Amino acid sequence: MPTVLIVDDEPSVVSLVTRALEKLDGFVTVSATNGYEARQHLQRGGVDVAIFDLLLPDESGLELMLAVKQYDSKIPVIYITGGGTAGTAIEAMKAGAFDYLPKPLSVGQLRELVTQAAHVRRLMTEPVGVAHTVQAAQQGDGDFMVGRSPAMTEVYKNIGRVAPKNVTVLIRGESGTGKELVARSLYQHSNRADKPFLAVNCAAIPEALLESELFGHEKGSFTGADRQRIGKFEQCNGGTIFLDEIGDMPLMLQGKILRLIQDQRFERVGGNQTIQTDVRIITATHRDLEAMAEAGTFRSDLYYRLNVFEIEIPALRNRAEDLPLLVGHFIHRASRELDQDVNRVSDDAMEALSRYDWPGNIRELQSVLKKAVLNATGPLLLSEFLPDSIRTTSCSAPPDTVAALADNDPWNQFADERMIAGTNAMYDEVVERMERWLLTRVLRQTSGNQVQAATILGITRTTLRGKLNKLGMTIEKVVDTE
Repeated sequence: MPTVLIVDDEPSVVSLVTRALEKLDGFVTVSATNGYEARQHLQRGGVDVAIFDLLLPDESGLELMLAVKQYDSKIPVIYITGGGTAGTAIEAMKAGAFDYLPKPLSVGQLRELVTQAAHVRRLMTEPVGVAHTVQAAQQGDGDFMVGRSPAMTEVYKNIGRVAPKNVTVLIRGESGTGKELVARSLYQHSNRADKPFLAVNCAAIPEALLESELFGHEKGSFTGADRQRIGKFEQCNGGTIFLDEIGDMPLMLQGKILRLIQDQRFERVGGNQTIQTDVRIITATHRDLEAMAEAGTFRSDLYYRLNVFEIEIPALRNRAEDLPLLVGHFIHRASRELDQDVNRVSDDAMEALSRYDWPGNIRELQSVLKKAVLNATGPLLLSEFLPDSIRTTSCSAPPDTVAALADNDPWNQFADERMIAGTNAMYDEVVERMERWLLTRVLRQTSGNQVQAATILGITRTTLRGKLNKLGMTIEKVVDTE
């Protein structure tokens, strides 16, 4: 439950802000009329967002903001400015304030800014843990990456390898796989963990506004630019910025991002002053950037700058062994949030969940289980509480196909040979054999074109190359294996 500290010596302003924030679900407000009282609140702790007037009776709001950073450097500070104080507000923004609002206050704009600030506060402070068991995921607060499959273990290792390094990281994976969690984990284990962390979804912001959001703008630079705005890269100086869905960034902006990565310099929209900054950039995408670069819709030079280190997050359907852990984790969380007492899953419900292909990945699983917990009438989650789309889903392969595979002589022969040899890794051996056959079949069909093959397989070209290297497969005029 976010707590907002309001500091203003005008009772009418405090009352207005308090009443405005009461309409926001789950927010709590505390107030002070001067810097001394504000410091007492800060010293006691528990403040998530601060709203300051720039002109206080005993000190300036800028001085108070510097004090905030000493108590807790991750508290977003929003300034309220009156006539003649805009210049000071700009200085405050450069010093690390979250944003500022001119008087008279717009209640809608105030609520939107406070909501954004509370979200930023949560991203910076709530830990991202790793849980290999349901019991581990149920301990403590914060978000968790749940799983112990080989693919997820590799993700954890990669986070540990690159988090302390000041390099760009590209996180790849389908929508809903948890790319933001990985980005937050990289930030929290980095050397910049005491500095700001800001996340920008490049696909969610209109193209005309994205440049201003990232780089800021000067007053009068376009219609509606009624004041100077500090962009995310300037605001996040010293910290980490996460650009989600980077594949959706317009081409015209990509050159500016490239220059920022190379020189850590940029200009605001409509300005000619070069601004120096120091940010670490983490990006994520579900798109095939290599194919986009070949098609001319994504700059290849930017791709190489972003992809200094790559982390691939597996789709849920490719880590089936993690499903029971994830189900247990999300049922526990939903039960706590909804005040329900659901703690077990019936065998038929788990079977239905296992059959489903999960195109929406972890995000879809969480939503489905939350609805199921809400429908549950006792401690056991039955299949009847699941949505019809989950309960009525068949196996990915039709029954006759499954039967044909079971009766396929080459596979029976292979299984018999391996069991006679005393194998204890039958699953991995079968998967490797199937991957060799599948990759060979598709690459022959595409005459060795990796971009086309990756599209057919539904994976990125980087993933395809990794599988070929792992399996010792080469692509020449014909597809062959070592």
